[in-house]
Amino acid sequence: MTSRYDRLIAACAALPPTSVAVVHPCDETSLESAVAAMRAGIITPILVGPQGKIRAAAEAAGIDLGTIEIVDAPHSDAAAEIAVGLVREGRCEALMKGSLHTDELMRPVVARDGLRTKRRVSHCFVMDVPGHGDALIISDAAVNIAPTLAEKMDITQNAIDLAHALKFQQVRVAILSAMETVNPAVPSTIEAAALCKMADRGQITGALLDGPLALDNAIDPQAAAIKKIISPVAGRANVLIVPDLEAGNMLAKSLTFLAGAAAAGIVLGARVPIILTSRADSLVTRIASCAIAGLVAAERRAQLARALGD
Repeated sequence: MTSRYDRLIAACAALPPTSVAVVHPCDETSLESAVAAMRAGIITPILVGPQGKIRAAAEAAGIDLGTIEIVDAPHSDAAAEIAVGLVREGRCEALMKGSLHTDELMRPVVARDGLRTKRRVSHCFVMDVPGHGDALIISDAAVNIAPTLAEKMDITQNAIDLAHALKFQQVRVAILSAMETVNPAVPSTIEAAALCKMADRGQITGALLDGPLALDNAIDPQAAAIKKIISPVAGRANVLIVPDLEAGNMLAKSLTFLAGAAAAGIVLGARVPIILTSRADSLVTRIASCAIAGLVAAERRAQLARALGD
């Protein structure tokens, strides 16, 4: 278990468990994740899917479901619809992906009568990279394929809000490209500069932004010094905003499979956080994803309380 994820899990375990609708958990991985996070005091799961399949999968895996509530649904599409309904009814504060495709889960979430907000939905990896001093948030590597500038503004704000929910002492955002200078021939450099100006004008809040930055001078102080880049972000970024899904996916998987990093994942921008886990993730990483959702849900409860107090 990695120390950064230890701290996340411990911080979340100190909070009341988050009610989570686990959508179509018909395999060992999703059931193991839900039960382990429940036993850690992080979530209170409600399993939504075909009851017979869920119980058969639990029995085959030797997992005791105990008194966990199961809401029967005939198939994965119906499970996703019912889970979204549980959120709308106020019974659940988060969703968790089981053994269904991500697009099946997200379809009712982004539907007009689903869980949409004014924000664009986006995905964040919270990565624990061996040898790197800070946890890294990388966005978006899983949902938005080729985001527009307006969508990148939401992607950036979602990542900043996540960093605050995770209690980053200072949020330093690098808008990544292949270079650190604005080049009209490279659109991502122009968009990076525009996002930084948006932050200057208060359209993006809660963080220090710099960009365009190449990956090396975003996270390595020596690389930033060699390039003579002077900013509070260069060399010290803890949030990385990538140009598109392909770049983000390759970056996250390179860190995971070549550098031994762990990657907990969460989808933000909907009314509740959505936990996305992979069968390739370790159990600790899957529990950490649940803990991240719990911290996001707690931050939202606190914001609501402050708003009602005002």
